[in-house]
Amino acid sequence: MALLAASRFALGELYLAVAILFLVLCVHQIKWHVSFSRKYRFPNPVPGLPIIGNALQMPSTGQGPFLQKLAEKYGEMYTMKFGATYWVILNSQRVVSELLEKRASIYSSRPAFPMAHSLASGKKRILVLPYGDLWRRERKVMHRILNNTKKRIFEPFQDIESRALLYEYLHEPDLWPRSHLRYANSVVMSVVFGRRTSLRDPYLLELLHNSEEFVRYLMPGRSVVDVFPFLANVPWLKTWQPWRWYGDKLYRRTREVYKREIDNLRQRRKLGIQKPCFMTEFFDAGEDKEFSDEEVYFISGTLMEAGSDTTRVSLHEILAGAALYPDWIERARVELDKVCGANAERLPVARDIDQLRIVRAAAKESMRWKPTIAETGIPHALIRDDDFEGYHFPAGTVFTWNHWGIANSASEYEQPERFWPERFINDELDMAFKGHLGLGTGRRACVGYSVGINNLAIAIARLVYCFDFEQDPSAPIDASKPFFPDENGYPFKVIIKPRSEAHRDLVERECRAAAVTN
Repeated sequence: MALLAASRFALGELYLAVAILFLVLCVHQIKWHVSFSRKYRFPNPVPGLPIIGNALQMPSTGQGPFLQKLAEKYGEMYTMKFGATYWVILNSQRVVSELLEKRASIYSSRPAFPMAHSLASGKKRILVLPYGDLWRRERKVMHRILNNTKKRIFEPFQDIESRALLYEYLHEPDLWPRSHLRYANSVVMSVVFGRRTSLRDPYLLELLHNSEEFVRYLMPGRSVVDVFPFLANVPWLKTWQPWRWYGDKLYRRTREVYKREIDNLRQRRKLGIQKPCFMTEFFDAGEDKEFSDEEVYFISGTLMEAGSDTTRVSLHEILAGAALYPDWIERARVELDKVCGANAERLPVARDIDQLRIVRAAAKESMRWKPTIAETGIPHALIRDDDFEGYHFPAGTVFTWNHWGIANSASEYEQPERFWPERFINDELDMAFKGHLGLGTGRRACVGYSVGINNLAIAIARLVYCFDFEQDPSAPIDASKPFFPDENGYPFKVIIKPRSEAHRDLVERECRAAAVTN
């Protein structure tokens, strides 16, 4: 009995100790929160729950429209809290420019989120690397191949791949989503790896699937381990960490796609059949010795992805915009017919683009209209405390812009719901970053912007010149929400037809040879 009483007393002491410890932690947390709140001031906090903040409020899809509704209530800037991390959501181009561009020196790092940065990328993907030595070295490689002075290198490949795109439209128009992916990716693959990609290349779908899954982890509050980063350091068994299953699996799949391309290139070099390309120059110059094998995989992989997403989705926007608002197509054709002939006399070429203002404007409008890849911008991290318009932000605060909300704001754009390229015909038409946020902003803006713009311009010119686009009466296009793909990869339905028999003959005659990608 005495032993039982003693054990009960010891158990009671344990409960008391746990209760006291919990109370101490609560008091400490309250004191810290009071001190933090006195020191820092955030704009318009969105009410949330204790500890987890706004994590349960954020939808898994349709985040752009959700954040847009919050902007209508909370204004130009508001704050959301995901666990211990504060996110400031920017809802106008003005505040994006003031913070992420004009103060880029301190607003351009990346939050080291465990899922996107560590688990899914192995701390090697430049898109999510915080400022540091590896980021600078990888950025240098990217800049050398994708900078504005190298855009002419891409022109022959943009020519042949856009011809292949036209041929695919003519003979397999129902595969247009895959054609857009193949076109965008094959241009970059030709320059970087010296090989083209075909319409049914299984590599394309692997790359797309991995990229889409990765981008989802960049959204606010997407993973529990990003809401509570300390969980990544708890020495639990991996079987108790479900987020690690997904992150590790995505990393392995992504690495395998990247590694396979490097291995195939090395094999072609041994056989003496490898065409000159950026990666052969990279290896010949011994630059790979500056990086680990894993880092080389992710450098080359980032180049692959850089040529896929923006161009692919922007071409989707062009089709939807053409089917919903055909008036701009007619105005674009006035310019095209003046340059190339009203009777399908020749295809537009790169040197024609300077004379095609509506085509150039349509490229910018396609990056503004319906942001779908990332409804919010890729998050930026503040590297030191900063003051802005009466607010005081601590280092580590995460900033992103509501890409969807800004693009669809009547205070930012006249008739924002309309696909209207002429909104960009002004003195800033040829300034790639002006007037939209589709290429990012500040020091994290897309380094390959000139290649991307040229990819779009030549494809738009040729597609608009040669084809008509109509809505499918059985499935009208809903432009009130992002164009998410269905289970078959179609974001919407559209009917594609040659503009005339003369244009059909032009495509058949001028593009048949380009369609052979073996």
